[in-house]
Amino acid sequence: MKQAMIFAAGLGTRLKPLTDTMPKALVRVGGQPLLWHVIQKLKAAGYERIVVNVHHFAQQIVDYLKENDNFGLDIRISDETSGLLETGGGIKKALPLFDQDSPVLIHNVDILSNVNLRRIFEFTASAAATDASVDALLLVSDRKTKRYLLFDDELILDGWTNIETGEVRSPYKGLDPLNCKRLAFSGIHMISPRVYPLFDEMPDRFGIIDFYLKFCHQCAFLGYEQKGLRLLDVGKLDTLEQAEQFLKYKS
Repeated sequence: MKQAMIFAAGLGTRLKPLTDTMPKALVRVGGQPLLWHVIQKLKAAGYERIVVNVHHFAQQIVDYLKENDNFGLDIRISDETSGLLETGGGIKKALPLFDQDSPVLIHNVDILSNVNLRRIFEFTASAAATDASVDALLLVSDRKTKRYLLFDDELILDGWTNIETGEVRSPYKGLDPLNCKRLAFSGIHMISPRVYPLFDEMPDRFGIIDFYLKFCHQCAFLGYEQKGLRLLDVGKLDTLEQAEQFLKYKS
């Protein structure tokens, strides 16, 4: 089964004042809510089950999905109205809503891209068929940011760094970022069912990068680069106009 989770629970503080009256997921770009764009992209790629986590103006998202008959998909709600759980905690809470034998694609609601979501699933499936160990596939790119994931020559995750502060996090003592391939995380990744039990070892609230850094010494978390990737984080008011243009020209 092709299944995915859309992170839609965030407060969207960078999109104020729009998010004073609606969730970030329902902010419109190109005449449609951000949530619509992600759902349509997943549906076109053959994803059948989608879990959407909700917190800020949660009922608006629930009502929107109901009004659109869940877009003909099996869409389920992971309710975080009692408290935000961050990215890792959100996945942990949502896992029981998924088929436990299939991987889960994770997608932020405010990311627009030309990423081939069908290819990401096929890559993971083909690796499993050949017994290759891919416990998670992280879409990454060579772009400027403050925080980078650190990979070895085979694009296996080894750590994380903040180039502004010089902080390095890794289970490998003395890891030198200069000896690693430094790539930026996109917020799109696929998690194998092999690692679902490891979420039980994490607290209820945590970031997914904490999970990847905790277990990267014993699991194969693989970076995935798509040639010609175009990606836009629609997280701030000044990116909304860019998003309108992005939708016109993305391919």
